[in-house]
This record gives sequence, C-alpha cells and structure tokens, in this order.
Amino acid sequence: MKLLRLVVLLTMIAGCILPVRAAEPLRAGVALVEITPPVPFRMSGYFFERLSTGTKDPLFARAVVFQQGKETAALVFCDLLGVPREVSAAAREKIGKTTGIPVANITITGTHTHTGPLYFTVLSDYFHDRAVAKNGTDPYDSAPYRATLIEKLVEVVSQAKAAVAPVKLTSGYAVEDRIAFNRRFVMKDGSVGWNPGAKNPNIVRPAGPTDPQVGIVLLSSLEKAEPQAAIVSFAMHLDTTGGTLYSADYVKSLSDRLQREFGPNFKTLFGTGTCGNINHIDVTRQEQRKADALGELLGDTVAKAIQGGALSSGREPALAVRSTKVMAPLQKYRPDEIAKAKANMERVGARDFPFLETVETCKIVDIERLRKFGDEVPLEVQVFRLDGDTAIVMLPAEVFVELGLAIKAASPFKTTLVVELANDDIAYIPTKQAFAEGNYEPTNSRVVRGTGEKLVEAATTLLKELH
Repeated sequence: MKLLRLVVLLTMIAGCILPVRAAEPLRAGVALVEITPPVPFRMSGYFFERLSTGTKDPLFARAVVFQQGKETAALVFCDLLGVPREVSAAAREKIGKTTGIPVANITITGTHTHTGPLYFTVLSDYFHDRAVAKNGTDPYDSAPYRATLIEKLVEVVSQAKAAVAPVKLTSGYAVEDRIAFNRRFVMKDGSVGWNPGAKNPNIVRPAGPTDPQVGIVLLSSLEKAEPQAAIVSFAMHLDTTGGTLYSADYVKSLSDRLQREFGPNFKTLFGTGTCGNINHIDVTRQEQRKADALGELLGDTVAKAIQGGALSSGREPALAVRSTKVMAPLQKYRPDEIAKAKANMERVGARDFPFLETVETCKIVDIERLRKFGDEVPLEVQVFRLDGDTAIVMLPAEVFVELGLAIKAASPFKTTLVVELANDDIAYIPTKQAFAEGNYEPTNSRVVRGTGEKLVEAATTLLKELH
C-alpha cells in the first residue's frame, strides 16, 4: 500500500513539474550603454596621477538579463578598473526599484581595464583633496561621474530587460594557452619575484599556474538558431594598452573579432576570470603582445569553439541565484604606522619613493578609511544557475587564479564560469601561500590571510546547493 501511494505521488509530481518547465523557456536580453568619461579626467591603474587625452575606443556597460517564469537575474560587465561597493550597492538598489529584479539577483562587475577612469580608491580621494587644497576646486572631481555611472547602470539593465526573448543556451570551454602567464616567479635566491622582467637569468620557474580555460555561454535565437551574444570569461589582467587614451583593452578586439565572425549585432559580455596573479607578460621574450593582438587571438579561440561544436546544450533551463557574504577581517596596523602612511601620501608618485612602500602606504590609508565601517568587510559571493549544467560564480576583488581553479574543480556543474571584481573592488585576495611568500599582491591586500580560501568554501557550498 505504501509503495502504491509513493508511485501515485511521484506520478502527480512529474505531471505537475514537466508541463511547467515546458511552458517556461529561458529568455534573455542584452544591451550596451556607453560610459566613457569626459576628457581630460584622471585615469586608473597606476600609482601616479595620469590624465586622459582622448579615446582609443569607447567604454561600455554591457548587461544581460535572464528570465524564466517569475525568476529574473541581471549581470552587468563594465569597462572599468572595478566597481566599489558604494557604487554597486546604490546601483543595484535603484535597478531593483526600476526593473523589479531582486537586488540579490543583480551583479555588477568591472573588467579591470587600466585605461578607464579613476573614480574611486584612496588615490582618487587623495588627488581630489590635494587639488581642492591647492586650487579651491577639483576640475576632475569623480563624484559627478559616479552619479552618472549609476544612472547608466540602471539604463543598461532596463534596456536589456525590455529586450528579453526566448533563447537557446549552449555552454562549455575553449582552451587558450598562448597569451596568459603567472606573473610571480621563484627566483634563484629563494624569494618570489613579481614581474621580474624578460629574460631575467635569476628566474627559476613560475610560482603558480594559469587557467587556460575560456568559459563560454552562448545565447542564440530560437527562430533562426543564430548566435546573438556570448558571455566570455578568461583569467588575464587587462593591462595591455597603457597610455592616456580611454580603452576597453583587449575586450575591444575580442568583441570586434566575434562580430566579424557572427555579424555586426553580435554582443560580447566579458567577465574577467580570477587573474590576481596572471597577466600577458611572457618573460621568455622581449617583445610583448598588446591589446589588439591579444583580443584577436582570444577571439579566434572563442569563434572556433562556437563553430567547432565545443559547446553543448545543458539540461532544462533552471534559472536561480544564491548568494552569501563572507565577513573578512581587515589587516591591522599600529598608530605610528598609520601616521607614517598618512604623511607619506604626498610622496606617492615620486620617483624616489620605492614601489612597494608606495603600495603599502596607499593600502594602510585605505584600510583606515574602510575601518570607519567596522573591522570586517562583507564580501559577497553569488552563483547564477542558468541550467542543470551551467553556472556563473561572481566573486569580489582581484582573486588569485588558484582560488578560481579550486572552485571550478569542486563545482558539480559541467561548465562553471568564475568571474572576479563583482560588486566590490578592495584590491587583492591572494592564497595563504602567496601571503607567506610576499611581494606586490599580498602587500596590496586589505584582508587577512585565509580570506581567499573562505571565498572558495562559500562558492562551493552555493554551487552544490544549486545543483
């Protein structure tokens, strides 16, 4: 009798679920809105004041809105160094009120281009205060840009939501092992060097791995089965352009390459993989590839994967979002160290001020700014499930590649994209081992050793809950 009741119950459940799934296809809409700042304006990426002189290529906020039944989610990818929590929080709140998308289902990330605007960080505050003290006003005040950016983020998500239509989703990985390199090296003296220079005879070996996987989520129209847009994730720093012209870095040439392949209306949304210790510099050669060549090579790899059948359809669409917060203690410094750092801010950018001292000075002052809100910072981890085989993990800050690899290795999903710099940019989150080894990224980290491993644990838990 019990067995009969169980069979009847399962039959009823199957009868209820299957028609609902069939009636609720995955829908998606994509939009782009330009977010290029005025000229001149301070530029981000380096530890000195640098003013823009023009535009090599415009900067965009690119949004995709997914919808299935009553569930909606939005992912926004911006051609910016990062998006600080105060901006992302305000934008997510306003997007939620405007579009009805739950705030927890919205993520905003920067690609980490080093040729975008300096509109946050301790350096932005310092240069602003210095200009006001000297001239009574700051002609490059970042506050108006932040306000404009928030409005643009609302606009791009609203446009993407208005464009939602049924789509076919395929996903998978390509392999690109020619252009990205670990920038930390074990040296002959036993130390770990950072960007030690091409052909350096003291290099023994790289101090860590790379991640050659290119995560791809392709959206195609149901009617014509034509590729319309792709979310692409790859772990490599976007510091391949330099100069004083605004640029999206290699994302621009990647997008151009895919438009040549799939048509002028094809849209590329690039999410930077965990590349806190990965860049484009090949120490075995003197000449280094720049943005145009790098994006072209990456675009070739993505196009071949799409055309060559490397992507596959997942199980039934099953849109869902889960998030959690990891409370990360801030590093602590003595009062005399804080006073020294504040006094040394005026030396930042000077040629006679050692680089790592510059980095630590800015870090200490920034930590004291953050400490006004408490001794811990909330680091939000989000997981977006698109179907039974595809998930996207969004992490805050610049995360070491080993941590992203650990998440993917533990993920129960067939395809897992791991994207950094989501919803907050508080510099670097290295591994425990890298903290022990030292050098640039650990020096520039605000949080304590072990924070990265907690992010891995949080992301893995969410992935398993959603699978």
